[in-house]
Amino acid sequence: MVVEFTLAGAPMMIRTAGGRPDPSVAASISILAEDQAGTEALWAEITKGGEEGRCGWAVDRHGVSWQIVPKRMPELLDADDPDAANCTMEAMMTMRKIDIAAIERAAAGS
Repeated sequence: MVVEFTLAGAPMMIRTAGGRPDPSVAASISILAEDQAGTEALWAEITKGGEEGRCGWAVDRHGVSWQIVPKRMPELLDADDPDAANCTMEAMMTMRKIDIAAIERAAAGS
């Protein structure tokens, strides 16, 4: 079975291969958001009828886990400066939806 849908303007496709497993946080769909506006739009859509998690994780109304990751996040986590990367991680750990400006301030203040 194939399910196609659009999420915040991005086409998505999910395929199944028999059976009907229950959704689990052991598997999630990760989406790279272009910017804060994209992060906000995706977060709002996914958490509608679902629930917010920590560190950019959310569960939709069907029980599917998602990670909403601004494109800037991996760049800051992979910084050449380990202190900046650590400060970025620490800031992210305090968040639900990722706030790009706040993680950039954390990285700069390392």
